[in-house]
Amino acid sequence: MNSSIHLINPASDYPSYYGADVLGAHIGSPAALVADLTIATIAGMVSQDMQVSLLDENISPVNYNIDADIIGITGRVSQHNRMITIADEFRQRGKTVIIGGPFATLCPEIVRPHCDILVRGEIEGISSALFEDLRTGVWKNEYIGGRPDLSETAMPRWNLYKNDRALIGSIQTSRGCPFECEFCDTIQYVGRRQRYKPVPSIIKELDQLYQHGYRVIFIADDNFTASRSRAREVLISLGAWNRQQKSGSVSFATQVSIDAAKDEELLQMCADAGLAYVFIGIETPNEDSLRDSKKRQNLSMDLTGQISRFVEKGIAVMAGMIVGFDSDGPDIFEKQYEFASSLPVPMFSLGALVAPAATPLYDRMKSEGRLLKGDAAIASMTPWDTNIIPKLMTRREMLEGIRDLSERLYTPAAFAERVVQFIRNARVNPENDFGREHGTIEQFTGRSVEMDSARLLSHLRRNSTDQKEMWSIIQRELHKKPGVSLVVLTMLLQYMQARYMIESIKNV
Repeated sequence: MNSSIHLINPASDYPSYYGADVLGAHIGSPAALVADLTIATIAGMVSQDMQVSLLDENISPVNYNIDADIIGITGRVSQHNRMITIADEFRQRGKTVIIGGPFATLCPEIVRPHCDILVRGEIEGISSALFEDLRTGVWKNEYIGGRPDLSETAMPRWNLYKNDRALIGSIQTSRGCPFECEFCDTIQYVGRRQRYKPVPSIIKELDQLYQHGYRVIFIADDNFTASRSRAREVLISLGAWNRQQKSGSVSFATQVSIDAAKDEELLQMCADAGLAYVFIGIETPNEDSLRDSKKRQNLSMDLTGQISRFVEKGIAVMAGMIVGFDSDGPDIFEKQYEFASSLPVPMFSLGALVAPAATPLYDRMKSEGRLLKGDAAIASMTPWDTNIIPKLMTRREMLEGIRDLSERLYTPAAFAERVVQFIRNARVNPENDFGREHGTIEQFTGRSVEMDSARLLSHLRRNSTDQKEMWSIIQRELHKKPGVSLVVLTMLLQYMQARYMIESIKNV
């Protein structure tokens, strides 16, 4: 019989915009930007008579000598090399290894040789059978899940996670996205029909995260505002819950589509609930590219004006930006830079267009003979690389252009200018009260990761002359509007991560 399982979230194969690698590099204390919801949730599904332990490799190194019968590994395409390395090492040591998650589902033929048990699809509907089989030691080599009702999702076991080393908590209220962007693998994994978690379950999870000290929580939905009626229902509950908290309110972050800006009432409800930060896939101002990639929700729209509507409600925007669409020529890099510079958006996640496995874009590129061969066909690229052969520029023009654009976006002067635009245009939202009385992150709840983040930010005052000047400019603006300090401090941490990422992969 198997009596114990160790669940692992591997580190990414390369630094990204969404990590906190910079803390480990400069402070010496590794941390996660967002607490890993997947392993905490799976832990809640494990049979009660099995011991379970968690490891987020962003926080702690893998212990290959751990006393556990079974090793469970999950991950996305950006983690796939690390997943395989960890799995192979544990199997050499005689452990039974399970691999599941998005990459295992979309690329099972790559994962299959590296595990004893392959889990494809979402796990909720098959968890009882899987963990019972593991407990008895009579298991199948593959389990295939479907797309379950989210009422079946277990309460995450955050008590097993190192919460003092993750800056942001995580919760999911829905899965799925109704749009059909050609390059998106999320809808291939979780589908276009949205499924919703019951509101009482959401509140219970929020209570747990709050008790563990999180005061910023990421709502990890694929598209939080895709269903306006559902979003309103959740926002009302989030706002009511937030106003009841005795030790300060929570600031929320999530992912939305730009079309939400058309709904004035919805934006106000977002602000009232405490939503402080949203990620929006802007991708490009090139309408031909949006049309070709079926990003229709961004068409026939004043993107600049719609983004400004979020900011005017006190909601900061992080914008996704992509270059390398079929309609993009060598001039796209300057167009994107000018577009970015016109927006009150300090942070952009810039990447080359890639074709993830199982997407319509992958199939189209394959049929056109425009996919790179071998391992390079897997879309686990650095943000500056692609598995696609560009159409209107050479590969060299593409790679050199995106590297140059990345550097230009994150020069201290360019970043400071965009932060100033944000501060001057942002409304102070009384529902997000962090930062109004305090100027530093360590004063939120005193968790070690918050104090280390404050120490990291202090490096800006001691770095290059350009960064010192950037810090001074931003500080002068914040003195005029201290109510946006929390989100600006978050942006500065993201800026430092972006600079760390750029320096780390510059020569890759």
